[in-house]
Amino acid sequence: MKLVKKIDIHAHITPYKHLCPNAMLSKVTMVDDNELIAIYDELNIEKGVLLPLVSPEYHSYVTTSAEAKLLSDKHPDRFVWFCNVDPRAYGHNPKAELSEQLMFFKGLGAKGVGEVTANIPADDPLMDNFFYHCAKCDMPVTIHIAPMSSQYGYYGIKDDLHLPRLEKMMNKHPDLKILGHSQMFWSELGDDVTEETRFIYPNSKVEGDGKIVKMLRELPNLYCDLSAGSGLNALMRDKEYAARFIEEFSDRVLFGLDVCAPSNTHQYRYEEFLTRMVEDKYISEENYYKFVRGNAIKLLNIE
Repeated sequence: MKLVKKIDIHAHITPYKHLCPNAMLSKVTMVDDNELIAIYDELNIEKGVLLPLVSPEYHSYVTTSAEAKLLSDKHPDRFVWFCNVDPRAYGHNPKAELSEQLMFFKGLGAKGVGEVTANIPADDPLMDNFFYHCAKCDMPVTIHIAPMSSQYGYYGIKDDLHLPRLEKMMNKHPDLKILGHSQMFWSELGDDVTEETRFIYPNSKVEGDGKIVKMLRELPNLYCDLSAGSGLNALMRDKEYAARFIEEFSDRVLFGLDVCAPSNTHQYRYEEFLTRMVEDKYISEENYYKFVRGNAIKLLNIE
Protein backbone atom coordinates (compact mmCIF):
# COMPACT_ATOMS: atom_id res chain seq x y z
CA MET A 1 0.00 0.00 0.00
CA LYS A 2 1.42 3.35 -1.05
CA LEU A 3 1.56 6.06 1.59
CA VAL A 4 -0.89 8.83 0.67
CA LYS A 5 -0.96 12.20 2.41
CA LYS A 6 -4.60 12.73 3.27
CA ILE A 7 -6.81 15.84 3.25
CA ASP A 8 -9.32 16.31 6.08
CA ILE A 9 -12.46 17.75 4.53
CA HIS A 10 -14.00 18.66 7.91
CA ALA A 11 -11.96 20.54 10.50
CA HIS A 12 -12.87 22.88 13.37
CA ILE A 13 -10.36 24.79 15.48
CA THR A 14 -10.32 27.92 17.61
CA PRO A 15 -7.51 30.48 17.80
CA TYR A 16 -8.67 31.58 21.25
CA LYS A 17 -8.85 28.39 23.29
CA HIS A 18 -8.04 30.21 26.53
CA LEU A 19 -10.94 32.64 25.92
CA CYS A 20 -13.59 30.10 24.90
CA PRO A 21 -16.14 28.52 27.25
CA ASN A 22 -16.82 24.81 27.01
CA ALA A 23 -19.20 23.76 24.27
CA MET A 24 -22.74 23.18 25.50
CA LEU A 25 -22.92 19.69 23.96
CA SER A 26 -19.46 18.22 24.49
CA LYS A 27 -18.65 20.11 27.72
CA VAL A 28 -15.07 20.66 26.52
CA THR A 29 -13.32 23.41 24.60
CA MET A 30 -12.66 22.95 20.90
CA VAL A 31 -9.16 21.96 19.75
CA ASP A 32 -6.75 24.67 18.70
CA ASP A 33 -4.47 24.72 15.67
CA ASN A 34 -1.47 23.13 17.39
CA GLU A 35 -3.54 20.29 18.84
CA LEU A 36 -5.09 19.46 15.48
CA ILE A 37 -1.76 19.66 13.62
CA ALA A 38 -0.31 17.17 16.12
CA ILE A 39 -3.14 14.76 15.24
CA TYR A 40 -2.51 15.36 11.54
CA ASP A 41 1.16 14.49 11.97
CA GLU A 42 0.21 11.21 13.66
CA LEU A 43 -2.23 10.26 10.89
CA ASN A 44 -0.28 11.46 7.83
CA ILE A 45 -2.76 14.23 7.03
CA GLU A 46 -1.29 17.03 4.96
CA LYS A 47 -4.10 19.57 5.07
CA GLY A 48 -7.42 20.27 6.72
CA VAL A 49 -10.40 22.30 5.52
CA LEU A 50 -11.37 24.76 8.26
CA LEU A 51 -15.14 25.12 8.70
CA PRO A 52 -16.39 28.14 10.68
CA LEU A 53 -19.50 27.75 12.86
CA VAL A 54 -21.50 30.97 12.68
CA SER A 55 -24.97 29.81 13.74
CA PRO A 56 -25.77 29.83 17.47
CA GLU A 57 -27.42 26.39 17.61
CA TYR A 58 -24.23 24.35 17.91
CA HIS A 59 -21.77 25.98 20.28
CA SER A 60 -21.80 28.35 23.19
CA TYR A 61 -19.58 30.50 20.97
CA VAL A 62 -19.11 30.91 17.24
CA THR A 63 -16.05 30.62 15.03
CA THR A 64 -15.94 33.12 12.21
CA SER A 65 -14.85 33.18 8.59
CA ALA A 66 -12.22 35.73 9.53
CA GLU A 67 -10.76 33.37 12.13
CA ALA A 68 -10.66 30.54 9.61
CA LYS A 69 -8.75 32.71 7.17
CA LEU A 70 -6.33 33.93 9.83
CA LEU A 71 -5.55 30.37 10.92
CA SER A 72 -5.15 29.26 7.32
CA ASP A 73 -2.77 32.15 6.72
CA LYS A 74 -0.86 31.20 9.87
CA HIS A 75 -0.44 27.60 8.64
CA PRO A 76 -0.73 27.80 4.83
CA ASP A 77 0.85 24.37 4.38
CA ARG A 78 -1.66 22.73 6.75
CA PHE A 79 -5.03 24.41 6.22
CA VAL A 80 -7.37 25.80 3.59
CA TRP A 81 -10.67 27.35 4.63
CA PHE A 82 -14.38 27.70 4.03
CA CYS A 83 -16.35 30.82 4.84
CA ASN A 84 -19.79 30.71 6.43
CA VAL A 85 -22.90 32.88 6.35
CA ASP A 86 -26.02 32.21 8.39
CA PRO A 87 -29.07 31.90 6.07
CA ARG A 88 -30.88 34.27 8.44
CA ALA A 89 -28.31 37.05 7.95
CA TYR A 90 -29.27 40.52 6.73
CA GLY A 91 -32.56 40.81 8.56
CA HIS A 92 -34.02 37.30 8.27
CA ASN A 93 -34.79 38.16 4.67
CA PRO A 94 -35.41 35.45 2.02
CA LYS A 95 -34.34 37.96 -0.63
CA ALA A 96 -31.05 38.88 1.07
CA GLU A 97 -28.19 39.48 -1.37
CA LEU A 98 -25.82 36.92 0.16
CA SER A 99 -23.61 36.73 -2.94
CA GLU A 100 -21.89 39.97 -1.97
CA GLN A 101 -20.49 38.49 1.24
CA LEU A 102 -19.79 35.08 -0.31
CA MET A 103 -17.83 36.61 -3.18
CA PHE A 104 -15.91 38.78 -0.75
CA PHE A 105 -14.71 35.70 1.10
CA LYS A 106 -14.14 33.78 -2.12
CA GLY A 107 -11.90 36.62 -3.27
CA LEU A 108 -9.89 36.14 -0.08
CA GLY A 109 -9.42 32.45 -0.84
CA ALA A 110 -12.41 30.64 0.68
CA LYS A 111 -12.93 27.27 -1.00
CA GLY A 112 -16.56 26.76 -0.01
CA VAL A 113 -19.24 27.43 2.59
CA GLY A 114 -20.02 25.67 5.86
CA GLU A 115 -20.52 23.89 8.10
CA VAL A 116 -24.16 25.01 7.88
CA THR A 117 -25.92 24.23 11.17
CA ALA A 118 -28.85 26.71 11.19
CA ASN A 119 -31.84 24.81 12.57
CA ILE A 120 -34.42 25.68 9.91
CA PRO A 121 -36.10 23.49 7.24
CA ALA A 122 -33.98 22.63 4.20
CA ASP A 123 -36.59 24.11 1.85
CA ASP A 124 -37.43 27.17 3.94
CA PRO A 125 -37.33 30.36 1.81
CA LEU A 126 -34.25 31.44 3.76
CA MET A 127 -32.45 28.20 2.89
CA ASP A 128 -33.67 28.37 -0.70
CA ASN A 129 -32.14 31.83 -1.00
CA PHE A 130 -28.93 30.70 0.70
CA PHE A 131 -28.56 27.72 -1.66
CA TYR A 132 -29.27 29.93 -4.67
CA HIS A 133 -26.42 32.28 -3.78
CA CYS A 134 -23.98 29.45 -2.97
CA ALA A 135 -24.71 27.94 -6.38
CA LYS A 136 -24.44 31.35 -8.07
CA CYS A 137 -21.01 31.86 -6.49
CA ASP A 138 -19.91 28.31 -7.35
CA MET A 139 -19.05 27.44 -3.76
CA PRO A 140 -19.53 23.88 -2.40
CA VAL A 141 -21.56 23.72 0.82
CA THR A 142 -21.03 21.40 3.80
CA ILE A 143 -24.32 20.80 5.60
CA HIS A 144 -25.34 19.13 8.84
CA ILE A 145 -28.79 17.48 8.72
CA ALA A 146 -31.17 17.45 11.70
CA PRO A 147 -34.64 15.89 12.07
CA MET A 148 -37.60 17.90 10.85
CA SER A 149 -39.62 16.76 13.86
CA SER A 150 -37.36 18.59 16.31
CA GLN A 151 -38.26 21.96 17.75
CA TYR A 152 -35.51 22.13 20.35
CA GLY A 153 -32.29 20.35 21.17
CA TYR A 154 -30.74 19.89 17.71
CA TYR A 155 -28.47 21.78 15.36
CA GLY A 156 -28.43 21.46 11.59
CA ILE A 157 -30.74 21.93 8.63
CA LYS A 158 -34.08 20.25 9.26
CA ASP A 159 -35.38 17.54 6.96
CA ASP A 160 -37.88 14.69 7.05
CA LEU A 161 -37.16 10.98 6.80
CA HIS A 162 -35.59 10.20 3.39
CA LEU A 163 -34.48 13.84 2.91
CA PRO A 164 -37.23 15.08 0.56
CA ARG A 165 -36.54 18.76 1.27
CA LEU A 166 -32.83 18.50 0.50
CA GLU A 167 -33.62 16.56 -2.67
CA LYS A 168 -36.07 19.29 -3.68
CA MET A 169 -33.45 22.01 -3.22
CA MET A 170 -30.77 20.09 -5.12
CA ASN A 171 -33.12 19.57 -8.05
CA LYS A 172 -34.10 23.24 -7.97
CA HIS A 173 -30.44 24.35 -7.88
CA PRO A 174 -28.56 21.89 -10.12
CA ASP A 175 -25.34 23.92 -9.88
CA LEU A 176 -25.37 23.64 -6.08
CA LYS A 177 -22.68 21.28 -4.76
CA ILE A 178 -23.63 19.76 -1.41
CA LEU A 179 -21.38 17.79 0.95
CA GLY A 180 -23.79 15.79 3.10
CA HIS A 181 -22.91 15.13 6.73
CA SER A 182 -24.34 14.03 10.13
CA GLN A 183 -26.03 10.90 11.44
CA MET A 184 -29.36 12.10 10.05
CA PHE A 185 -27.71 12.05 6.62
CA TRP A 186 -25.84 8.75 7.00
CA SER A 187 -28.84 6.93 8.48
CA GLU A 188 -30.20 7.03 4.91
CA LEU A 189 -27.46 4.70 3.62
CA GLY A 190 -29.77 1.66 3.85
CA ASP A 191 -33.47 1.39 3.03
CA ASP A 192 -34.47 0.15 6.48
CA VAL A 193 -34.21 3.48 8.33
CA THR A 194 -37.27 4.66 10.27
CA GLU A 195 -38.22 7.75 12.26
CA GLU A 196 -37.11 5.90 15.39
CA THR A 197 -33.77 4.59 14.06
CA ARG A 198 -32.49 7.63 12.17
CA PHE A 199 -31.13 9.03 15.44
CA ILE A 200 -28.92 6.07 16.38
CA TYR A 201 -25.63 4.61 15.16
CA PRO A 202 -26.66 1.16 13.85
CA ASN A 203 -24.28 -1.79 14.00
CA SER A 204 -26.31 -4.00 11.68
CA LYS A 205 -25.61 -4.82 8.04
CA VAL A 206 -26.94 -2.33 5.49
CA GLU A 207 -30.27 -3.56 4.13
CA GLY A 208 -30.75 -2.48 0.52
CA ASP A 209 -29.85 0.82 -1.09
CA GLY A 210 -31.20 3.79 0.82
CA LYS A 211 -32.00 7.36 -0.12
CA ILE A 212 -28.39 8.56 -0.18
CA VAL A 213 -27.48 5.96 -2.80
CA LYS A 214 -30.52 6.80 -4.91
CA MET A 215 -29.76 10.52 -4.70
CA LEU A 216 -26.11 9.97 -5.64
CA ARG A 217 -27.24 8.06 -8.74
CA GLU A 218 -29.68 10.80 -9.75
CA LEU A 219 -27.96 13.98 -8.55
CA PRO A 220 -24.40 14.60 -9.77
CA ASN A 221 -24.16 17.61 -7.44
CA LEU A 222 -24.29 15.51 -4.23
CA TYR A 223 -21.04 14.65 -2.44
CA CYS A 224 -20.43 12.69 0.75
CA ASP A 225 -18.57 14.08 3.77
CA LEU A 226 -17.53 10.86 5.53
CA SER A 227 -16.30 12.50 8.72
CA ALA A 228 -17.06 12.12 12.42
CA GLY A 229 -18.50 9.08 14.15
CA SER A 230 -21.45 9.17 11.77
CA GLY A 231 -19.33 8.78 8.63
CA LEU A 232 -17.06 6.22 10.27
CA ASN A 233 -20.02 4.15 11.49
CA ALA A 234 -21.61 4.26 8.03
CA LEU A 235 -18.52 2.47 6.71
CA MET A 236 -17.63 0.21 9.64
CA ARG A 237 -21.11 -1.24 10.15
CA ASP A 238 -20.82 -3.25 6.91
CA LYS A 239 -17.39 -3.30 5.25
CA GLU A 240 -18.64 -5.26 2.22
CA TYR A 241 -21.32 -2.65 1.54
CA ALA A 242 -18.83 0.13 2.29
CA ALA A 243 -16.47 -1.28 -0.33
CA ARG A 244 -19.22 -1.35 -2.97
CA PHE A 245 -20.32 2.15 -1.99
CA ILE A 246 -16.83 3.63 -2.28
CA GLU A 247 -16.16 1.82 -5.56
CA GLU A 248 -19.43 3.00 -7.15
CA PHE A 249 -19.17 6.60 -5.93
CA SER A 250 -15.38 6.87 -5.92
CA ASP A 251 -15.48 10.39 -7.39
CA ARG A 252 -17.84 11.81 -4.74
CA VAL A 253 -16.71 10.45 -1.38
CA LEU A 254 -14.42 12.58 0.79
CA PHE A 255 -12.48 11.70 3.91
CA GLY A 256 -12.74 13.82 7.04
CA LEU A 257 -12.17 13.74 10.77
CA ASP A 258 -14.45 16.32 12.42
CA VAL A 259 -12.24 16.36 15.51
CA CYS A 260 -13.74 18.92 17.86
CA ALA A 261 -12.25 18.03 21.24
CA PRO A 262 -8.85 16.83 22.46
CA SER A 263 -10.59 13.76 23.90
CA ASN A 264 -11.85 12.56 20.48
CA THR A 265 -10.51 9.13 19.47
CA HIS A 266 -12.63 8.14 16.47
CA GLN A 267 -9.92 9.40 14.11
CA TYR A 268 -7.56 6.60 15.16
CA ARG A 269 -10.17 3.88 14.59
CA TYR A 270 -10.84 5.47 11.20
CA GLU A 271 -7.18 5.27 10.20
CA GLU A 272 -6.94 1.62 11.25
CA PHE A 273 -10.16 0.70 9.43
CA LEU A 274 -9.24 2.38 6.13
CA THR A 275 -5.73 0.94 6.14
CA ARG A 276 -7.12 -2.54 6.63
CA MET A 277 -9.72 -2.02 3.90
CA VAL A 278 -6.98 -1.23 1.37
CA GLU A 279 -4.58 -3.92 2.54
CA ASP A 280 -7.35 -6.54 2.36
CA LYS A 281 -8.27 -5.23 -1.11
CA TYR A 282 -11.81 -4.18 -0.25
CA ILE A 283 -10.90 -0.78 -1.72
CA SER A 284 -8.53 -0.29 -4.65
CA GLU A 285 -5.51 1.91 -4.09
CA GLU A 286 -6.77 4.18 -6.89
CA ASN A 287 -10.11 4.78 -5.18
CA TYR A 288 -8.49 5.08 -1.76
CA TYR A 289 -6.40 7.92 -3.18
CA LYS A 290 -9.52 9.63 -4.53
CA PHE A 291 -11.31 9.19 -1.22
CA VAL A 292 -8.61 10.54 1.10
CA ARG A 293 -7.04 13.14 -1.19
CA GLY A 294 -7.87 13.36 -4.87
CA ASN A 295 -11.54 14.27 -4.68
CA ALA A 296 -10.89 17.12 -2.23
CA ILE A 297 -8.19 18.54 -4.49
CA LYS A 298 -10.52 18.36 -7.51
CA LEU A 299 -13.69 19.66 -5.84
CA LEU A 300 -12.03 22.50 -3.95
CA ASN A 301 -9.29 23.31 -6.47
CA ILE A 302 -6.55 22.84 -3.89
CA GLU A 303 -3.07 23.40 -5.27
